[in-house]
Amino acid sequence: MNSTLRGLTIAGVSVMIAACAGSRPAPIEERPIPSSAGAVPSAQAPATTVAPAPAARAGFHTVAKGETLYSIALENGQDWRDLVVWNKLENPNLIRIGQEIRVLPPEGSVETRPILTTSPVQARPLDTAPPAGTAAATGNTPTFKREPRGGVEAYSEETFAAMKSPATPAPAVNPAGLSAAEPTAAPGATAAAPAAAVASAPDAVRSEEGIEWSWPANGRIIGRFGEGANKGVDIAGKQGEPVLAAAGGRVVYAGEAMRGYGKLVIIKHDNTYLSAYAHNSRILVQERDTVKRGQRIADLGDTDTETGKPRLHFEVRRQGKPVDPLKYLPPR
Repeated sequence: MNSTLRGLTIAGVSVMIAACAGSRPAPIEERPIPSSAGAVPSAQAPATTVAPAPAARAGFHTVAKGETLYSIALENGQDWRDLVVWNKLENPNLIRIGQEIRVLPPEGSVETRPILTTSPVQARPLDTAPPAGTAAATGNTPTFKREPRGGVEAYSEETFAAMKSPATPAPAVNPAGLSAAEPTAAPGATAAAPAAAVASAPDAVRSEEGIEWSWPANGRIIGRFGEGANKGVDIAGKQGEPVLAAAGGRVVYAGEAMRGYGKLVIIKHDNTYLSAYAHNSRILVQERDTVKRGQRIADLGDTDTETGKPRLHFEVRRQGKPVDPLKYLPPR
């Protein structure tokens, strides 16, 4: 009995093993995953692009990060006060990124200019001749001159002799070669310096597009236009040396609110040209001042320079765009 059950058990296990060995796993069928209508598979989806910022309208500038109203005015060749008026700004220091700033005058507006006037003419009544027989009628008064007067005298030997003799004796000449009438300079005295230091050499002035240009400083050039991000030329010098206006015009900025320029002076020469003078140690002019070419406007310095060495950074801007100053300054 036991042997019979044992045999049946072994036979059943053998059948089960054979059945398992002969079975195969069900095949896997790959089917595309249904997608919604109009959808693009992720593998074929285009890269995400950022829409470019809308371009500013003609005559306007869109404020970018780091810009100020002063820098916008410089880049567009305008006076920052004009931008305040054109844009009706209450505070020039409060502008926001993305804001549109008008940089050209509105239609119909008239750009203001300083008007230079001469001294007023005073109208005074004409003095009449005094009555005959009075003391004033026979001599000069502070307001009425009667002498000397011309006339015809009768001929005589005395009159003829008087006419031949000199009216006044010749001035005596001293050993130094100066006439007695000429004052001699006091010991140690020097001649008065001119109000504006303008070079007199023939090649010291260069005229371009109706503007006369001269060098703003006497040092050597240590940085040229276009070298790296240089928008002008750098002129070496010593602390406190004079910085001169390269051309006549009106001061439209004098301060140190523009990063990277230090104490800065900007002069507007006409509706096309500006010139900028940066890194000064002291500013000698005020905004809206009218200056002449060669006038001292600042003292050379090293404010906000990368090297800390005194230098003048000089820029010429044509319609707000930097141009090579060497194309306007006279050759050395």
